[in-house]
Amino acid sequence: MTALPAKATTPPDPTDSRRRDADYIFHELTRSICPKCRKVIDAKILLRDNKVYMSKRCPDCGPFIALVYGDATAYTALARFNKPGTIPHTHGTAVDRGCPHDCGLCPEHEQHACLGIIEVNSTCNMDCPLCFADARPGFNLTLEEVEQMLDDFVKSEGAPEVVQFSGGEPTVHPQIIDFVRAAKSRNIRFVMLNTNGRRIARDDRFLEQLNEVRPAFYFQFDGFDPETYRIIRGEPDILEEKLRALDRLAAIGLSVTLVPAIERGVNEHEVGRIVDFAIRHPAVRGITFQPAFHAGRHIEHDPMNRMTIPDIVRLIEEQTSGKFVASDFVPVPCCFPTCNAVTYAFVEGEVVTPLPRILNVEDYLDYLTNRVVPDFDLEIKRALEGLWSSSSVAGSPKSVQDLALSCEACGLAPTSTMGELANNMIMIMLQDFMDPWTMNQKNLMKCCKEFLLPGGRQIPFCAYNTVGYREQARAQLDAMEPERRRARREGRPYEPRPVVFDFGTQR
Repeated sequence: MTALPAKATTPPDPTDSRRRDADYIFHELTRSICPKCRKVIDAKILLRDNKVYMSKRCPDCGPFIALVYGDATAYTALARFNKPGTIPHTHGTAVDRGCPHDCGLCPEHEQHACLGIIEVNSTCNMDCPLCFADARPGFNLTLEEVEQMLDDFVKSEGAPEVVQFSGGEPTVHPQIIDFVRAAKSRNIRFVMLNTNGRRIARDDRFLEQLNEVRPAFYFQFDGFDPETYRIIRGEPDILEEKLRALDRLAAIGLSVTLVPAIERGVNEHEVGRIVDFAIRHPAVRGITFQPAFHAGRHIEHDPMNRMTIPDIVRLIEEQTSGKFVASDFVPVPCCFPTCNAVTYAFVEGEVVTPLPRILNVEDYLDYLTNRVVPDFDLEIKRALEGLWSSSSVAGSPKSVQDLALSCEACGLAPTSTMGELANNMIMIMLQDFMDPWTMNQKNLMKCCKEFLLPGGRQIPFCAYNTVGYREQARAQLDAMEPERRRARREGRPYEPRPVVFDFGTQR
């Protein structure tokens, strides 16, 4: 077959008015992964219609685009909150293949671990349609493994701020109380349990044990409507059980941070009601709203229409009748500033006073323009850095002390005791995790929330759940379970084995 002749062409006319600008601004180039094959690929960050998108093309799987942030103006302005990173005492790995396949933490990671997470089991007493951990029967860590992981955490951090025991559902692990004791014996400042609340609502003896060791709680709470719980948790009638668990924790004076996963088209109408509930409930010291991210087990979603931090901030403003407004929320500087935002407020009856309205928090947390604060303000700056940190736990003695010191800068030195101040303050945090559609290597390198693993490795949260670390770790931890059971039956200590990773030629 004879090829068709090429069409004659003429040079382009520079005055041709038919040329058009792109409908977006190319903001930056980064690295990401393919949502299908997980290969590391280039990605563009694009600004369009005051929103931020990630566009990328996998040579094998084709193009992908996803919404990253719902306010491009804020996204580009938040660089001033990017605090210099803190180097850990030790690193768990060397630089070999490069980010994101050298976790962790490798010497090229830009931040230490503000918060360490230990998944003590893979089993859960619920079967949620939305579960980034993809919880199912598999493994239960031994005390020897957990103690080794805690020791490694202390070695890398010196004096760790926060450890969270997660799962699965950590409260169903038969040694969870021992794990809490082990963490507290190592002078880790704050110990938390991530929980759905089911065992707390049902088990009186377990409640007594919790009262003895007194952890704080990161408590799954997505709203009030049965339809919300049917879609997100697979159980439309679970609210009463959750309220019972919260009331039982309040009765023994334990502190709770509510953790609602907000999914587009499911429970966005409940945001304001959750805030009002948190302000009133005696156990609740804070809320961490999480825009639903789609890693692990998740429901159908549109990557171009996902929830982001600015979307939830707008919902809070609209649904709380001005109790909180967008300017009350300031980015968290220890991670990349678009990953977190937080505010604190004093609650006196029906009056809610967010701290940023009486103290210019931004002046103290602006690192790019390097505003010079007087020497007497350095303590205030350190206190605010403590509050605006991923290691801050709502209602903890440290957060209350930092808040009290901040009050002095406002001319509002509290006359209340620390206990009264804790009971009259609320923290609202927004935490956006990345999934395979939105994973940004730049953000990943500043992550300060790490999964702790046997052998000393610390894997950044969003790498663990998107790049392929979780799948490899789960396979190894599950495979170790028969030996754990033998050690328990024979009454001998279990010898921990390290978790290792191999990404082969995946680059």
